[in-house]
Amino acid sequence: MSASSEPDTNPRGIPRAPFVDNVAEFVSKSGVKESLDKFQEMLQKYKYMEMTTLQRQAGLKEKIPDIQKSLEMVEFLQLKGSAGEDVVTNYELNDTLYTEAKIEASGIQSVYLWLGANVMLEYDVAEAKQLLSERLEGAKRGYDTAEEDVLFLRENITTVEVNIARVHNWDVNRRKKEREEAERAENK
Repeated sequence: MSASSEPDTNPRGIPRAPFVDNVAEFVSKSGVKESLDKFQEMLQKYKYMEMTTLQRQAGLKEKIPDIQKSLEMVEFLQLKGSAGEDVVTNYELNDTLYTEAKIEASGIQSVYLWLGANVMLEYDVAEAKQLLSERLEGAKRGYDTAEEDVLFLRENITTVEVNIARVHNWDVNRRKKEREEAERAENK
């Protein structure tokens, strides 16, 4: 294995795949089959982590625009309320039924936010704005973190695939040399 100045894990604790510098030395410790099995298992783990991280990232990518829209609406209501203007809007009453509503400026003091799992809470407009801003920043950080993890995992998947290829090629060359030596010994 190579001695590297890079850390053994990323900031979220995902281990870095070792790169095999000297295949003969590495294989002599545990054998070809065991080495290949170990790398195959490692490869499957990295691919599973990549898949779950991509799913988490996709969920965040879908969630960020929703949070932004909610935040923009709360900011709009806050602006209209502080200006003393009424708001006329259409809202969805049912899947295909919309109706018009008028929100009086004096009524723009609180909003209701869906928190998930069929939970809705009433918040003061300023509190709602703060909560949504925090959630938006958290979702963006989570997305960026997932992006870093995906890149880290892909790098490690490549390293493990290279290790598998190097061990396999080393074994093929070893067998070829053994076969050639056996043929030379028979011809003598």
